[in-house]
Amino acid sequence: MNWGYFILRIIIALFILGALFLSQRFWYRAIWRATANWRNTSLRVAARLLYVLAILLIVATLVDGMRMGQHRRLIPRESLVAAFSGLWFTSALFAYLAVKIVAIFDRFWTFARRQPRVLNSSRSAAPQTAAALAAGAAPPEQLRDPSRRYFFRTATMAAGAAPFLGVMYGFAAERFRFIVRRVEIPIANLPSQLDGLQIAQLSDIHLSGYMPRSEVRRAVDMANDLGADLAVVTGDFITGANDPLADCIDELRQLRAPLGVWGCNGNHEIYAKAEDAAQSLFAQAGMKLLRHENAQLAFRGASFNLIGVDYQRERTLSGHRQPFLVGVEGLVRRDMPNILLSHNPNSFNRAAELGIELSLAGHTHGGQVQVEILDHRLSPARFISDYVAGRYSRPLFAAAPDARAASHQSLHLDPQSPQAQIYVNRGLGTVGAPVRLGVPPEITLLVLRRA
Repeated sequence: MNWGYFILRIIIALFILGALFLSQRFWYRAIWRATANWRNTSLRVAARLLYVLAILLIVATLVDGMRMGQHRRLIPRESLVAAFSGLWFTSALFAYLAVKIVAIFDRFWTFARRQPRVLNSSRSAAPQTAAALAAGAAPPEQLRDPSRRYFFRTATMAAGAAPFLGVMYGFAAERFRFIVRRVEIPIANLPSQLDGLQIAQLSDIHLSGYMPRSEVRRAVDMANDLGADLAVVTGDFITGANDPLADCIDELRQLRAPLGVWGCNGNHEIYAKAEDAAQSLFAQAGMKLLRHENAQLAFRGASFNLIGVDYQRERTLSGHRQPFLVGVEGLVRRDMPNILLSHNPNSFNRAAELGIELSLAGHTHGGQVQVEILDHRLSPARFISDYVAGRYSRPLFAAAPDARAASHQSLHLDPQSPQAQIYVNRGLGTVGAPVRLGVPPEITLLVLRRA
């Protein structure tokens, strides 16, 4: 047992639970204060009781949804209650944090703006007033600024409302706004015959109540319209054990490509204990799920090597680090380009070290929610990988560091040296809250080019 890793996970879990508890307490008190002035006692009690019952139902729904194994769900994943649970906790948490940030600025502004006046006041009053302001107490009446109070009151209301509005928009509009991205990928030592080879990539479908079968069918139709030479699906066909894996594979079998449809498992196939079932259903549908195996495919008289692996865990169940792509060395070819299907983009460092020219991954969903502040894009996915979304490169055969993927940024090797490439698909579905904001679901058309 790696006790350091275990304690870190406990600390992170407690931090998240603490933030959720504080946010719910904040909105609980806000609702209590808002209903305190209602003259009708029965209506006030009914509103508060309804809120308490709703919170209990939401908590029960989330606890039930966290169980990934084989079990009967008390509340179906596709129900409105399940959807509202994720939406409420997500929006309430971010709204709480936004309101608190505004409050901190308000107190800092009050203290900084009034401090000179306090110093110029009488010696006896200055220490008491400064101490009161530093402690966050309201300033004396003569020091209050009506315009400042109006500004921060408005800012607080806007900060509290924005996350709720954003989450509702991300749920109702952007969640199914499928985007086709056409990306050219320079490949080292690519034969001229393979220049222009087109690959359609789907990933992270998560067929469930939040991703209807009809939407998967629409995504498959959009992928077929691209006319790609090869189609790949890089894992996470479903979310949990009770999701219809067979329905997902049945829709994917409609993919059309001259070089066939290939795939790999994701981490949610592990949670659902569906890795073997996915492999079997792929085979029944005339497709191939690669599980630590490879296949040589020919295009215009030239060949390339397609490799697929199951989800690459970064740690064992006991918390110890483990290497990526164990046993893949023997699958890599030196006489032709290699393309790796690996759900976890953090395996890219090791793939580049092995000489794999192109890796195709998913897993991150691009963070599902992304905001841009001062030209910096902020995404929750950066907590699990620096290969968040899109194309990245690092030198071929460069030693894979022990640190996380961010280490590729510290390499100062010749940029003209052959580069390994990875493309991280933003996925179709969602996990947790059924929301996408700033990260629309993606269908990718990858075009290989000679580097």
